[in-house]
Amino acid sequence: MHLIVLGSAAGGGVPQWNCRCPVCSLAWAGDPRVRPRTQSSLAVSPDGDAWLLVNASPDIRAQILATPALHPREGLRHSPIRSVLLTNGDVDHVAGLLTLRESQPFDLLGTHEILGAIGANRVFDVMNPGFVARREVRPETPFEPVPGLKATLFPVPGKAPLWLEGAAPVIGEAGESTVGVLLEAGGRRVAYVPGCARISEDLRRRLDGVDALLFDGTVLEDDDLIRAGVGTKTGWRMGHVPMNGPSGSIQCLADLKIGRRIFVHVNNTNPVLVEGSPERRAVEAAGWTLAHDGLDLHLAPQAVAADLTD
Repeated sequence: MHLIVLGSAAGGGVPQWNCRCPVCSLAWAGDPRVRPRTQSSLAVSPDGDAWLLVNASPDIRAQILATPALHPREGLRHSPIRSVLLTNGDVDHVAGLLTLRESQPFDLLGTHEILGAIGANRVFDVMNPGFVARREVRPETPFEPVPGLKATLFPVPGKAPLWLEGAAPVIGEAGESTVGVLLEAGGRRVAYVPGCARISEDLRRRLDGVDALLFDGTVLEDDDLIRAGVGTKTGWRMGHVPMNGPSGSIQCLADLKIGRRIFVHVNNTNPVLVEGSPERRAVEAAGWTLAHDGLDLHLAPQAVAADLTD
């Protein structure tokens, strides 16, 4: 199984276009300790030929340009992207669908609730239904988004997308609006969970034993945005569990058998983005890697020794 992290940042990317928080200020100044990052998405293939995109970020065109495996290969019109799977309806996960509107065949996959939100917004009708088939996927039901790759969606505690929030949004319940995906090929299992509001026992059971986990790393502490002076919302209010703390992902997942632990969907205010910082060193000492755009993971079939390389 071959995975490429197309975008490793949360909404807005790094640096965010209008932000001068401590991390973004370093990025604007060209400090080599802060890599620029685009918004969250992942490409997966069992064979390097047909590809699944998990989420379509607003930066999808730039991500495709930066990823030769996703370039057109034959004829006048072609793409190796066979399907796009949505894990929620957040803008940073669905806005890129508007870029994929040039009458290229692919399947758009998601839960009933996620596809319902897309269907209710007519701007997404620019994807010609004669080419883009919308396929509803039930959680807990395995399916093949591309031949040779098995995927299973599972509920994750989260919240509704910001653009669909009501006056009193429900946060932390597991349902169909936020899901993770278990990807399987060649006897290897990878879990991708770019959004998670809290770590439940059910989620822990699902993640135990995977060969690699790519997990929500939006905030280091629940009050990252407040500390940075750029917002008033906590990680919890945004629907994201912090890395640190007794309820944080590092501690809550520490005892699980997980082959490789990788943080994705990292917000521009998160100090772990600064390479060599105390915060970054602490996260790495806990056994976690911070994803960057272009992070390339090859998982050899189970019968052969696993090869996971950056």
